[in-house]
Amino acid sequence: MSDPSDPSDPSETSSHAATSEMETDYVVGQDNIEGQLGPFGFDIHNRVFVVSALAAVVFIILTLLFPERAGSTFQSIVGFSTGRLDWYFMIVVDFFILFCVALIFLPYGKIRLGGPDARPDYGYLSWFSMLFAAGIGIGLLFFGVLEPVYHANVSLPLGISSPFGSDGVLNPEAIPEATALGLAGTYLHWGIHGWAVYVVMALALSIFTYNKGLPFSIRSAFFPILGDRVWGWWGHAIDILAVFSTLFGLATSLGLGAQQANAGMNFVFGLEVSAATQVIIIILVTAVALVSVWRGLDGGVKKLSELNMILAVLFFFFVLFAGPTLVALSGFWTGLTTYVTDFVALSAPFGRDDDAYRQAWTIFYWAWWISWAPFVGMFIARVSRGRTIREFVTCVLIIPSLFIFIWMGVVGSTALDQLYANPGASLVKEYVIDNYSPELSLFGMLNELPLTGLMSTIAIVLALIFFVTSSDSGSLVIDTITAGGKVDAPRTQRMFWATVEGLVAIVLLLGGGLSALQAGVTATAIPFSIVMLVMCYTIIKALNGELRREGSP
Repeated sequence: MSDPSDPSDPSETSSHAATSEMETDYVVGQDNIEGQLGPFGFDIHNRVFVVSALAAVVFIILTLLFPERAGSTFQSIVGFSTGRLDWYFMIVVDFFILFCVALIFLPYGKIRLGGPDARPDYGYLSWFSMLFAAGIGIGLLFFGVLEPVYHANVSLPLGISSPFGSDGVLNPEAIPEATALGLAGTYLHWGIHGWAVYVVMALALSIFTYNKGLPFSIRSAFFPILGDRVWGWWGHAIDILAVFSTLFGLATSLGLGAQQANAGMNFVFGLEVSAATQVIIIILVTAVALVSVWRGLDGGVKKLSELNMILAVLFFFFVLFAGPTLVALSGFWTGLTTYVTDFVALSAPFGRDDDAYRQAWTIFYWAWWISWAPFVGMFIARVSRGRTIREFVTCVLIIPSLFIFIWMGVVGSTALDQLYANPGASLVKEYVIDNYSPELSLFGMLNELPLTGLMSTIAIVLALIFFVTSSDSGSLVIDTITAGGKVDAPRTQRMFWATVEGLVAIVLLLGGGLSALQAGVTATAIPFSIVMLVMCYTIIKALNGELRREGSP
């Protein structure tokens, strides 16, 4: 994940002055407390920071003191969210897609982020690269093999038949449909549904910052409803909710990263797979993240991000050319066409009999995307000033999705080909189907390719660097929110939040593993999804003001 501090400071708002309907006397940081605590300076929003920090510390302490009670609570949250609210999450995310499509075709599409005279700060190549970077995360490594194989053979989207019958014998006739829908089901979780969530958040931040002259803060999007009350406790509540949404979304990624890194070290070096080992990994990588934060953008996360991008590209091309190249490319295309033709069926909230796919997977993903929205939305907003809304929405929905589809299609098709070519000796089958070990699925695929040890080591390094850059970038976003919208607060505050992220990931792993990680995401995504629905209304209200300002009918 790229560092959102890379682009220019969004507090330097557009030359397009705020409209009269958005006038306010609020000044960024006016409610902050500044001072010095020993050698460390601080510049914090006196309410948002304190409430967020105390609540996070209390959560960490209680989970460590009562791990069994915490684990049962986490499982209850996951069961309720996926079993009772599946329809709600699917309707909400489907609505975000319809909202985005409407923005493209309605007159709002011609409005420019930053005003009529604004021009993009970045060319297309740089902008596309940054959008792509925003979508890269540990998920590409963790789920690239796991999802296509699992969906094609176990979860079975839309009620397809598994190629392995009840007797465990492979039925070749079922392979084409299972492969196509296994890949399409994976694309659903990583495609335009999720990016539509990011569009809503990024668009709200962009419009109210660049076009309305308000602070670069999530609460600013609620000014049309709350007026100056948004700078009071209503706004504090919104920002605190955004902090926890981001915190648990990041903790989920960090927890998955620790599990995969541990599994890879066991696969390559024989290191024990255990919660204790994963805790040590989180501690060590968080320490590296702290060094990265201290060194700053150029000396820290920027260099790590560049290294990560190079390694990721090399890793992808190795899998493409070392494996069955034509099969991988054909699988990508087949999955894409199936994704398009079955898009409505896969998106439908009702009339489904594929609970194992929809409830256990899709709902978790929609909650995860929503929890990451403040994080990635801020990044996208910072790099998109000067784009028209039509251009912005179209590109953010399509460009990153295509990059991810290519990655998932090639890696997933390679794994599926290995599975069906020799199911009796396939480690992919063992890790995904027979003995569910999701963190090992990638290494099972690499075991069938040349240079297994080297490429597995590179995969571990990629996972760890994703870990560091996500922690560093996420701590900046949380710090910006808890510093009242300031992006130049003392770096010690970012170090504090990087430490908290690592601790939350640790207690979630100790308190229930993957189910706890899922619970943290869904628990915050439920209320934050309501916040985002209200954002859609305030976006339209602001855009109507822009049309009137520009003299459009």
